[in-house]
Amino acid sequence: MTKAIRIYETGGPEVLRWEEDDPGKPEAGQALVRHEAVGLNFIDVYHRTGLYPLPSLPAVPGLEGAGIVEEIGEGVSEVAVGDRVAYAAIPPGAYAEVRRIPAHRLVKLPESIPTRQGAAMMLQGMTARYLLKGCYEIKKGDVILIHAAAGGVGSIVCQWAKHLGATVIGTVGSSQKADLARANGCDHPILYNDEDFAAKTREITGGKGVDVVYDSVGQATFMKSLDCLRPFGLMVSFGQASGSVPPLDLSVLSAKGSLFLTRPMLMSYTAARKDLLAHAQDLFDVVLSGAVKIEVKQTYPLAETARAHQDLEARKTTGSTILIPG
Repeated sequence: MTKAIRIYETGGPEVLRWEEDDPGKPEAGQALVRHEAVGLNFIDVYHRTGLYPLPSLPAVPGLEGAGIVEEIGEGVSEVAVGDRVAYAAIPPGAYAEVRRIPAHRLVKLPESIPTRQGAAMMLQGMTARYLLKGCYEIKKGDVILIHAAAGGVGSIVCQWAKHLGATVIGTVGSSQKADLARANGCDHPILYNDEDFAAKTREITGGKGVDVVYDSVGQATFMKSLDCLRPFGLMVSFGQASGSVPPLDLSVLSAKGSLFLTRPMLMSYTAARKDLLAHAQDLFDVVLSGAVKIEVKQTYPLAETARAHQDLEARKTTGSTILIPG
């Protein structure tokens, strides 16, 4: 019998239970994957707390993992037994030693990308891809603001945007995180505890504002993020680590310069398999070229997922974090 993290109710990290789990045999269209690593992401916290409700309870959370295909169900053509694969997708169920998953959500890992690195990069990396190429096509000369620049998505966005020729401004919570963001290509780290990030962004851009803001923080930064934009700029709200954004009077967007606003999700951008493969291939290309480096900054045993959640919520982590089964 294998094991998994399961929740029976929503709440704090204490609701995460490590217990025996039988994933069953793969049905038609499914694959059985033995995880070598599982990705930790802030959306997992949203699922645990109920902010983003899971389909039903009890449930095994987690949306990202990498490992080996052990068995396939009838009609599966996307992968074969023995393939090294990774994924970042619904349905949840990644917090497990072994799981069943729809085979069309799996992507084969290139030989030169280690499995642990694969588990650390798929959700955050494909999120960076849709932010930089889907929501807004970043080009040379653009100026962007990325919140949580030393976090998992932020670290990748800084590197990738710099590779595309953008000037990168990023907010961080400490001098250590500022150094990390700078090492990843952030031209102007802003310590949000010490400075008004909107005023500083205006100063950096000579009063013009940035072309696009990428905001995963939510409530605490949303309105000031709008103040960082140039006329016709784009606000991308893709998370709410500080809480949900309150209802917005849309006239605010016109008053601040005919701004654009979007609230995207990775699952929408990768719903079709061809789009999933395109996102994954673009990510693999920039990683294999060396333009984007994926470093696993923290590793926890899968059995200690509750501790990993505590550290993530306390902002003790940087970059990518993985959970190791066994």
